[in-house]
Amino acid sequence: MALIHHTTLTPTKLELLTSWLPTRRWYAGGPAAPVLAKAGGFRLDDPEGEVGIEFMVATDASDPAPVHYLAPLTYRGAPLPDAEHALIGTMEHGVLGRRWVYDGVQDPVLLTQLLALFEGRAEPQAQSLTDTPDPEITRSYKGEGPLSVAALAATDTPRATELPIQPGPAVLHLSRILQPGSLDLPEDAKGHVTGHWTLPDDTRARAVFAVLR
Repeated sequence: MALIHHTTLTPTKLELLTSWLPTRRWYAGGPAAPVLAKAGGFRLDDPEGEVGIEFMVATDASDPAPVHYLAPLTYRGAPLPDAEHALIGTMEHGVLGRRWVYDGVQDPVLLTQLLALFEGRAEPQAQSLTDTPDPEITRSYKGEGPLSVAALAATDTPRATELPIQPGPAVLHLSRILQPGSLDLPEDAKGHVTGHWTLPDDTRARAVFAVLR
């Protein structure tokens, strides 16, 4: 169980994402820096209690039409070996000290727990509360497990990130740009995770966060 500390972060998560998002292939903003607000998401627990796992939805309001990004993040107390390419940045946590923040789809701990969520072996947690399940996160899996990461070989597309999963051939498709109300699944879907966030007008939105195909 992860313990949520309500404390200072320097820089903040959104400040790190403001610099990192424009470097991604799926970034949909213009030349100006994004204007980000935390809009929702959920957490998963690391069974070893070492790595923080968060799926954050950040809304960019720099243009008249807001863009909603899904950023899976991991927080570590030491660098992840051979993962400099996945490092978003470091921050100082008011309780835990220095934390290394990674793009979670390139962190084996997040991927393992996300696949466990597909299979129903991991329980989604509220984003900002300790030991509080989030019943609004829904999931399904109709394949044969157990699922595992075939290779840490994430590939970005214009709207998503994909990587191979075992048993194969299977692909994890993680949406990076969320469209409110986008709940349709492809015909070849073997499983999905659906989440929620809050729009700028304070209404709730839902969309498919991840699909196994």
